[in-house]
Amino acid sequence: MNDNIHHHLSHGQVALITGANTGIGRVTALALAREGVRVFLACKSEEKTQYVIDQIHQETGRPMATWLPLDLADLASVRHCAEIFLATDLHLNLLINNAGLGGLKGLTQDGFEMAFGVNHLGHFLLTHLLMPRLVISKPARIVTVASRAHRLARSIDWHKLRQPTLSFGGIQEYAVSKLCNILFSAELSMKLTDNGLSTYAVHPGVVASDFWRTVPAFFRPIAKLRALKTPEEGAQTTLYCALDAPLTETGLYYSDSKVAIPTALAQDMALATELWQKSLAWCGLT
Repeated sequence: MNDNIHHHLSHGQVALITGANTGIGRVTALALAREGVRVFLACKSEEKTQYVIDQIHQETGRPMATWLPLDLADLASVRHCAEIFLATDLHLNLLINNAGLGGLKGLTQDGFEMAFGVNHLGHFLLTHLLMPRLVISKPARIVTVASRAHRLARSIDWHKLRQPTLSFGGIQEYAVSKLCNILFSAELSMKLTDNGLSTYAVHPGVVASDFWRTVPAFFRPIAKLRALKTPEEGAQTTLYCALDAPLTETGLYYSDSKVAIPTALAQDMALATELWQKSLAWCGLT
């Protein structure tokens, strides 16, 4: 990686990472802390996050990591998380919307289909609430972990987003939530053109991580047939976009640390705008 860029995002810079207690998020937090970045780990369980914080402190020899309470399935929790961070008065140079779930069925606290509510809407609100801080910290970056699974999405049925998960295994709903991640990142870049902020949506690869815990047993052997990446390998594209990707390559979709082409649906800017407007309303931001 380019030394200049590394020094550009280095000591004294601040990153907030959702779902940083396991899998790709944990690897990302460790890698950034090693670069001298102060990391905030926004996760549900303090207990499950503590060992990552301890690991970071042991490796860096400095208190580089802080837990923030965040339950993305509860928009009140998202607001609380943003309030706690904003109260630190620190800059925010990097927001990594990493947390994700699949296969967990039901509705969020606010009545949204679980995968959509957690993977898209919770992150949408968090990004909005942190936006003023990102803008004053520019150049800043927002990296959203999407997935190649967005290719399985044929449309967004707005009605279904307010119903409990319907499909077997929740695979279809997961695909739609990942499509929303890409559309959100693209629309965000349009909105932020003049603000010195860059946005990136990434496909990490199919990673052997805790994500598979919530996937129905039926799918696990199928998942294992594919060459699964380790979380270390899976975090590489996130880290590339966080540290090295040109700031001008904003709003694009990345796989294997380079720009990739998502589906036509994921490039539909009218759909992206509609998703944005609905998300604002659903988060009470209009």
